[in-house]
Amino acid sequence: MLSKSSKLATTVAQEFFLRERKCFSTAMTLKKKHSCKLLVVGGGSGGCSVAAKYASKFQKGDVIVIEPSEKHYYQPMFTLIGGGMKKLEDSCKPTKSVLPKNALWLKDYAVKFDPAKNQVITKDGDSVEYEFMVMAMGLQLNFDQVDGLVDALKTPGVCSNYSPAYVTKTYEELKKFKEGNAIFTFPNTPVKCAGAPQKIMYIAEHYFRKTGKRDKANIIYNTSLPVVFGVKKYAEALMKVCEQRNIKINMRHNLVKVLPDKKEAVFENLDSPGSHLTLNYSLLHVSPPMSSPKQLKESKELVDSAGFLDVSKETLQHKKYDNIFGIGDCTNLPTSKTGAAVASQLKVVRMNLDARMKNEKLPATYLGYTSCPLVTGYNSCILAEFDYNGQPLETFPLDQSKERLSMFMMKKYVMPHLYWSLMLRGYWEGPEVYRKLLHLGLC
Repeated sequence: MLSKSSKLATTVAQEFFLRERKCFSTAMTLKKKHSCKLLVVGGGSGGCSVAAKYASKFQKGDVIVIEPSEKHYYQPMFTLIGGGMKKLEDSCKPTKSVLPKNALWLKDYAVKFDPAKNQVITKDGDSVEYEFMVMAMGLQLNFDQVDGLVDALKTPGVCSNYSPAYVTKTYEELKKFKEGNAIFTFPNTPVKCAGAPQKIMYIAEHYFRKTGKRDKANIIYNTSLPVVFGVKKYAEALMKVCEQRNIKINMRHNLVKVLPDKKEAVFENLDSPGSHLTLNYSLLHVSPPMSSPKQLKESKELVDSAGFLDVSKETLQHKKYDNIFGIGDCTNLPTSKTGAAVASQLKVVRMNLDARMKNEKLPATYLGYTSCPLVTGYNSCILAEFDYNGQPLETFPLDQSKERLSMFMMKKYVMPHLYWSLMLRGYWEGPEVYRKLLHLGLC
């Protein structure tokens, strides 16, 4: 008899895989023709925020949003769901409820881009002509790029917080864990929230302590990166946390294969090509390889050599097509891909798109601000905030590299409210104003 949470996870998994299969099927027979002032491709945090900004300014239907999913997830909550602190249903609302009513929602996939003609073709064969376009397509999860991983996720011990199809399984595996290696991975690709792969590790370690299993757990973090975190101040703090909690870190190790029958994970040593490390696991939490969406990557005139939307890192305007802007994870901005980054980018997109619509000089510059609340347990969090140069850009007048209950409470209770009530409605453009106030205008 399946539990309620298991039934929910199964349903979500079925929806997820059905959506992924549909994503790569295209029907190019044109059906309906649409035209709009502003086309927003993607209905995630960036797409919803931009659409909300402009739907109220224009006539009904002048803003079109292309988004295939019927459900909108607040993905930063997945860390807490994996740790048993929130439920999957807490992170989800119908897409219809978070998109502005004045916008036209095309529940479809954008599969072909023709920026020279200001046109996008959808999977169902509709065409959309636009005057301006904002790309907010997010990232694509590539579980299938790790040999054996898709099948392994159906077996005991293997989980991932990165998808609604699997996130509820993480807490189930924490409860079932008895002894052995608990391994957590970071892939050799760009990822959503670079801190997320290790947040669940700290939560797991704390959970094992609370339940009397810690002395039987060997906790290992295998990361493709040469550092535990990209910003020195927070990396030093996290290394201390790992040392205090006896967490082993293997730098430059990338998961390439999972053998569920043997309960083995195979890692490539990126500094020694051809050299591999094979570890037995009792628990394996996988952060999958990620990339820009397939349809965007195939639009060579829009992307850089890595397949990400090629925009100016200062203005967020496309480098070739000046009526196109980008926001969020699908762009090639050299900063961590987080919801906090999207909020600050929203202000820059708004100001510069307004100026472009008036054929004026673009006034706003994005400094690369991003934030990562590094949850380190059931009551502690390090709030990392920084810019393009990896320099701390902290909102509060205190040392945010220290573990604090206050930051954890903000992550758990304040940020979800801010997201649903303000950000998706276009009202939250990052903490810059509050930072200046709290630092008496000195920051």
